[in-house]
Amino acid sequence: MEAPAVAPAPEALPKVRTDLLPLLLVPLLALAAAPLVGSFPTWVTLTVAGIAMGLIIFIIASGLTLVFGLMDVLNFGHGVFIALGAFLATTVLGGMADWTASQSLAANLAAIFAAMAVAMAVAGAVGMAFERVIIRPVYGQHLKQILITMGGMIVGEELIKVIWGPQAIPLPLPAALRGAILIGDAAVEKYRIVAVVIGLAVFAAIFWVLSRTKAGLLIRAGVQDREMVEALGYRIRRLFVGVFVAGSALAGLGGVMWGLYQQSVIPQIGAQVNILIFIVIIIGGLGSAGGSFVGALLVGLLANYAGFLAPKVALFSNILLMVLVLLWRPQGLYPVAKR
Repeated sequence: MEAPAVAPAPEALPKVRTDLLPLLLVPLLALAAAPLVGSFPTWVTLTVAGIAMGLIIFIIASGLTLVFGLMDVLNFGHGVFIALGAFLATTVLGGMADWTASQSLAANLAAIFAAMAVAMAVAGAVGMAFERVIIRPVYGQHLKQILITMGGMIVGEELIKVIWGPQAIPLPLPAALRGAILIGDAAVEKYRIVAVVIGLAVFAAIFWVLSRTKAGLLIRAGVQDREMVEALGYRIRRLFVGVFVAGSALAGLGGVMWGLYQQSVIPQIGAQVNILIFIVIIIGGLGSAGGSFVGALLVGLLANYAGFLAPKVALFSNILLMVLVLLWRPQGLYPVAKR
């Protein structure tokens, strides 16, 4: 009597190899700039400033990255949430003058965190209304999305002018965060260090949500295959709204940080940053949060190095970076499947 046939063991799933090459671009850019800058302390100052700038841009761009990746929405009105966050910071910090004038770092940080909390809450609420009234009727229609969201940003800027006025409003740093500290012979601005810490914390939180939570799993699955998520019975519409609100809140947070970075706020601040945001998203790969992180760091570093070495070149250095990356990888550093 023959022994029953034994079913072959299932083959192990192939391991996904992480593409580390794009990550190496950041240290390679920094190392390539070192001999051009010449002075090591100056290079350290520029590098920290570039990383801080890049992380602020990443905070702003991350929400829009997820919105496009999951919802396939080209939201050119993202800048209005940035401007809203920045102007709310002027109001909140202006009302906490005793806290911002104090030499206590704890009091200064408490005031900044209060401004960030208000900006995120208000920007998130406005984002929910924006999605409901402006975005929802034009799902799947990219040309109409571009036109209607740009119109929404123009209207938003005019409403900001009505509330806060058309003139620039100063947004000085709190007293304890002004000036710089010495790291060896290099002077590093205190606020840049705070921006780096907050930016890395936001990146870690986004990475944890996307990789360790059920909501993050659904978001990533929805980016890859929306129909599959819907077939499993999940309400993708609610997920869309949640992502849009979170993206708007992150834009509000980034607006506070960018306003403090510039130390002044104008109604067009969101439109100005929008250019950098879309460069970052294109470089990173449309819909890729990790790609946006790398792209933002590259943009921030290059802007600071070019601004020091050749100020005239700095005006188009990031566009040149985008062109070079797309010539190397036409779909961006970390392209999303089926995008």
